[in-house]
Amino acid sequence: MKIQPQHVVSLTYDLYVKKEDGNEGLVESATQEQPLTFLFGAGQMIPKFEENLSTLSTGDTYDFRISAQDGYGEFDEEAVANLPKEMFQDTELPNVGEVLPLQDNNGNRFQGQVVSVTEDSVIVDLNHPMAGQDLHFKGEILNVRPATSEELSHGHAHGPDGHHQH
Repeated sequence: MKIQPQHVVSLTYDLYVKKEDGNEGLVESATQEQPLTFLFGAGQMIPKFEENLSTLSTGDTYDFRISAQDGYGEFDEEAVANLPKEMFQDTELPNVGEVLPLQDNNGNRFQGQVVSVTEDSVIVDLNHPMAGQDLHFKGEILNVRPATSEELSHGHAHGPDGHHQH
């Protein structure tokens, strides 16, 4: 079956990005045993990722690249925040590399990675971990099926076979 909006797609993928030495390295995978399953066209995936899959069908393999700009965006120096240490007075100070769950004044949730701890503040990088990275995807389309009415009303897939407990 061909991939179309309002269809559930299950696929494998290997995601490669350039390492510091300039060679590509594998950073993430989805396997046949644990595929990535999503509702195509529901805005859950990078738009260019879906665009590259849009002509494929069950059983097809793929190999494509997405520029940083079309993926998770360029690295934004201004998306590094200094959080006052007082924010952590009721808990232990986070360690460098730790990912913190954060919330803005509007209630939007996001994550930031601690890049350093100074005398006065905790410095957190709010960029996506893959910001500034060109992405290279390789994989196979395992299954494509029409979404159920429940999946469409919920706005997400309920697994490869359509079953999912909320």
